[in-house]
Amino acid sequence: MSSSDSAVERLLAAELGQRPRADAQRNVRRLVDAARKAVAEVGVDVTAHEIARRAGVGIGTFYRRLPSREALLGAVLADTLDEIVALADRALRNPDPWRGFRDFAEDYVGLRATSCGINDALGGQCPLEIDSSLTALRDRFRQLVERAQEAGAIRSDLVWQDVPFLLSSVIPADRTIGLRAGPEQWRRNLRIVLDGLDREPARSRD
Repeated sequence: MSSSDSAVERLLAAELGQRPRADAQRNVRRLVDAARKAVAEVGVDVTAHEIARRAGVGIGTFYRRLPSREALLGAVLADTLDEIVALADRALRNPDPWRGFRDFAEDYVGLRATSCGINDALGGQCPLEIDSSLTALRDRFRQLVERAQEAGAIRSDLVWQDVPFLLSSVIPADRTIGLRAGPEQWRRNLRIVLDGLDREPARSRD
């Protein structure tokens, strides 16, 4: 099941006692897809009218099919966070603890860099209920860091809580001292941070 499918299921589950018609399911799917793109481009402040416009439906249809704008955005963000947790689980299955951690770090920072909605949510600026997803993500961060430390791959003088802050610092501001950040600046920043975490920095460039 894709993340969009999961979000649709979450939202349709609210319609207790009856199976939604096919057209209702199609409209919810269109709204979910539109909301995912809108959150990535605009952030969690995107309006219901803007989501409906992108989905090609009227605002009346939006509120007939969904309980609220917040419910839609909450489902979309929760499912995106679930995707990140799934990426962490895949990294934990990598037999090489350092490569697993590094691959996850690249995916995680990449999602934050390209989606202002996820960046806002993970930065504590999200008004939506995503506590359970954040709890799962914190647990995976701890496992990834401690596993790599036990293997001697990450510096032992760090605590796992240092790492989420370090990775969030990789995403640059649009401008600094008159310089504009390019689209790949976050990758350069990430490589520098990984070099600092790795006990064998040359591996971060492999």
